[in-house]
Amino acid sequence: MRVPPLTLVRQLDTWRLLPSRFADQEDSVLAPLSNNASHLKDLFDLDNATNQRLSAERGAMPGIGVDELVFGVPNFRIINAAYAYPRPEGSRFNNGERGAWYCAFDEATALAEIIFHKIVEYTEIDYFHDKISYQALLADFSAEFHDLRHAAGFKACLDPRSYVASQTLAQQLLDSGSMGIVYPSVRQPGGTNLACFRPALVGNVRRGAAYTLSWTGSQEPTVNYVKSVPKKTK
Repeated sequence: MRVPPLTLVRQLDTWRLLPSRFADQEDSVLAPLSNNASHLKDLFDLDNATNQRLSAERGAMPGIGVDELVFGVPNFRIINAAYAYPRPEGSRFNNGERGAWYCAFDEATALAEIIFHKIVEYTEIDYFHDKISYQALLADFSAEFHDLRHAAGFKACLDPRSYVASQTLAQQLLDSGSMGIVYPSVRQPGGTNLACFRPALVGNVRRGAAYTLSWTGSQEPTVNYVKSVPKKTK
């Protein structure tokens, strides 16, 4: 397979939206289930036994080495979790064995991507009544990435209905040492996305805006801003 060209990408304030229950590190989601400190410890032990991020950090996941993960930096658990919890069927530029850090260059594209996939999920069960809180995570990048934005011959990798060609390309690039892929958004015309293959390149992760997405019967949700967007990094 042909390889897309490399481009030096220096992009501040990229957007990744995560369900707030996964982004909240102040209080464990297990705390409300416990009766006392001893009970909470037992719950932690049970959860840790099947925690894929912890398995990856112990070197027990075949898809990613412990030497690739990050430690001791703000939000390192969230960074590592992006690689340790791939969807079983994979995503556009990763398979089911190893995840990637997906983000958008702007807020509108990040929202469009999340909304599209939730609509697909709700369409499968024919149920559009839900309310979900999301936390924006901002990150900075400065590295060379393979670039599909103006590359000819990679139309199949941007197929809105199939990940077959894109996952094949991603595996080839990952095996050859690629840092990741920058590509035009399939869900937001004019938008740009980045799939970063290497945890160490996900820099300066911090919280941005918070949202609630509400479905009340129709496919398109209402988007409410819970917390304002921070000022741009200079």
